[in-house]
Order: sequence, then structure tokens, then C-alpha cells
Amino acid sequence: MKRGITKRSEDFSRWYTDVILGARLADYSPVKGSMVIRPNGYALWEKMQSYLDTMFKETGHENAYFPLLIPESFLEKEAEHVEGFAPECAVVTHGGGKKLEEPLVIRPTSETIIWAMFKKWIMSYRDLPLLINQWCNVLRWEMRTRLFLRTTEFLWQEGHTAHATAEEAEEETLQMLNVYQTFAEEYAAIPVIPGRKSDREKFAGALHTYTIEALMQDGKALQAGTSHNLGQNFAKAFDVSFQDQNGEQQLVYATSWGMSTRMIGALIMTHGDDQGLVLPPKMAPLSVVFIPIFKGKEGHGEILEFIDQIAASLDGDITHRVDAREEYTPGWKFNEWERAGVPIRVEVGPRDLERGEVVVVRRDTREKVNLAKDDVKDKIRELLDEIQTSLFQRALRFRQENTMRVDDYQTFREVVAEQGGFLHAHWCGDPECEDQVKQETMATIRCIPLESEGEDGVCVRCGKPSGERIYFAKAY
Repeated sequence: MKRGITKRSEDFSRWYTDVILGARLADYSPVKGSMVIRPNGYALWEKMQSYLDTMFKETGHENAYFPLLIPESFLEKEAEHVEGFAPECAVVTHGGGKKLEEPLVIRPTSETIIWAMFKKWIMSYRDLPLLINQWCNVLRWEMRTRLFLRTTEFLWQEGHTAHATAEEAEEETLQMLNVYQTFAEEYAAIPVIPGRKSDREKFAGALHTYTIEALMQDGKALQAGTSHNLGQNFAKAFDVSFQDQNGEQQLVYATSWGMSTRMIGALIMTHGDDQGLVLPPKMAPLSVVFIPIFKGKEGHGEILEFIDQIAASLDGDITHRVDAREEYTPGWKFNEWERAGVPIRVEVGPRDLERGEVVVVRRDTREKVNLAKDDVKDKIRELLDEIQTSLFQRALRFRQENTMRVDDYQTFREVVAEQGGFLHAHWCGDPECEDQVKQETMATIRCIPLESEGEDGVCVRCGKPSGERIYFAKAY
């Protein structure tokens, strides 16, 4: 028997799993630590792909595909990179019934195999910039997994670019961070804080890592997307150079950036409620569901024809479905589509038919309104826009209400333990101090904000001088 959805206030973790299973987004795989993405969940991924792929191409990037298997020696060429990923790697030692001459690593990320190819493709300044994106799966041997948020295998996109100058690489890194912020806020309706990671938290092998950080309803932060300035580290490791306009050989500069299926987890935890999934209209595979309400065997044809006329009038980008299944009651259908997060439900019964009206229900607020048939088209469009804006504003208010300026360590520890949320506090910049905060509170530095005006103060942990506030939080 299918269980109901646990209340968020009772057990947020169980609620999260209940929403995923109830909305049929994913299921547990027979392979431990992996998941099966069901059609409803994959449709969300396709929405992400569509928006992001368009934005990538608008900024001059092209899609390519690289091998799943990477020679172990490739990872070993970049010492910091291999050290960072070694515990997460899965290694293939046998193939075709024989032991391989060299073990092959199932890609945890693709920098090394891509830079081995860039060495072949880049000869001159005329070959730069080289702007590549890949849509693929990766594998990282995770010990503690959670559907969408952290699984052994997951889907993502990874951008990899090569540039002639350090300035161009930094510009690219920030440009792609802005793409991620735009997607998160304008399409997923998730407010994010863009910033730079501390050296402790940066990507293995990067000069700088930039991130967008979101706050979930349980007060934990989620890293929603990252963009890395790799400097010349990978160019040095793979000897990737080019002849500049003066005929001299120069090492190229690199970036990489990625966003994964964990963004679906962010959608769930940002907008979901105790009834199930709540989707921003721009992310919803299905915008409107029509539910006919029959009484007995009479009037079926008239109600369905009435609905078909309304559905046909909707704009082409407003996806819809008529749930005319007779084996389920209207109440069961209401519950089912609420769990699935469809933004708008339209009900039509015999009395509505007589009046030439429909009942329109918003998923986010569950508000109902009666509309005349001729008003449905324009009102549906208006409501979808309202829901999109409302969900973003609601999430933004939540973040603002759960972001606290903290100046003393006792208060810091109490807020982390009892309330959660973002703590906006001073930090001296010392990695050892950062480690102590993590050990003592489990809070980590989420980012050093890009839009910081600077502020003289003292470190919340050690009291040493600090020039700005940064964001701490417990995180997924």
C-alpha cells in the first residue's frame, strides 16, 4: 500500500523521499547508491537541458561527447586533481575476459580526457577560444546517497573551454556562473547567492571555484552549480600550448563548469509542500490538467467536448492533459496531480457545464476561481505567470528571513544547531580557522559573495581582523 507524504515538520528527509516516490520522479535502483529516473523526473531534466543548452549556444559553446572510460595515467598527470577524486573513482581492470594493460577510470569528471584531446586540436591562437560542452553521466563512488542530491551515478553537463589569456578565462568563468544564476532564478524560481569558494572548498585542480548557493526549506544550503577557473594547471599537465600572434609558444588557460540532476532536488526542497511536488510553470512538463467530473453515465460526451474546446484554445506552449480515466474518482485524481506538482488544475462538472464555466485551482496556493469559458485562455496564461513570480518571491522571503548577521561565536553555534539558514559572518581567511568551524558546528563556508562592498570587522571564530562578511551554513 502506497504511504502518504510525511509532513516536513515531522521528518524533512523522509518528506523529501516521499515526494519523489509519490510524484514518480525516481526510484531506487538494484545497484546500491544509484537511482532510476522515471519519466516524470526525466521530463524535468529535459526541461533543464532545453533551457541551459539554448543559453550555452547563445554564448558560443558547442556540444561534443567524450569517452566514459579514462586511462588511469591521465588522472595522475594533474596531482591535485587526482588527489581530490581518487576516493570517488571506480576503476575497470578487466575487459573482454582479460586483464587490461592499463586500468581505466569511469569518469568522475572529464577534464583529463578532454585536455588530452585539446592538445591535438589547439595549435595556434586562431584555434582559440575553444568552447565545448558535454551532456553525459558521471560516476562518483558515494558512501552516503540520497535521490537526486547525491548518487553514485548522475546526469549533468560539463563545459570545458580553452583561452589565450588569463583575463579571457576569468571572464568565461563568471559568464557561465551568470548563466547558472539566470537559469536558477528565472526558470527554476530559486533565488541564489553567487560567490567564490574558499580554497578548502574549491574544485580539485582549480585556481578559483565560483558557485551559486541556494537555501532549502530545512535551513540547509545546496550548491546548485559551479564554475571553475583552472588557470594553466591542466595545460601544464597535458602540455597544451599555442603559437601566439608573435610566433611564440604560450600555455592556454582553462575553465570548466557544471550543473547536474541535483538541481531537481533543489526544485523539490525549495518549492514542495506537505501535499507533494510544487513546480514553477517554466519547469513543469505539464502546465494544466483538465479533470472532468461525471455523475453517473450521462453527460460524458458533452463535458469532454466542452473541455476539448477550451484546451484547443490554449497557446501552444501551454502543455495540457485531459484526465478522462473512468476507473479513478475525481478526488483520487486531484490528489495524484497535486503530488505531481502540475501548476493548474481545471475541473468541469455537470453544473459547470450548465453555467458555461470551469473551476480553476492553483497548485501553489490551492486557491480556486470560477471562470467563464471564454476567459479561460487569457486567465490561464496570467495565472502561470503569477505562479512563477510568486514561487520565486516566496523562496526569496524564506531565504531573507533565514539569513542572520552574526558577530559572536556562541550565537553562531546556537543558530547553526537550532535554526539553520545562512549565517552572514566575518572570517579571517585562515584555512585552519575554517576547519575548526566545520569540526565544531558542521557549518561550512558556502561562498565569499561576489557582490560584497566590504566591511571591517573581526572573525567570528578567532577574532582576527576581517575585511568582509561571508556565508556559512550546514549543507547537502
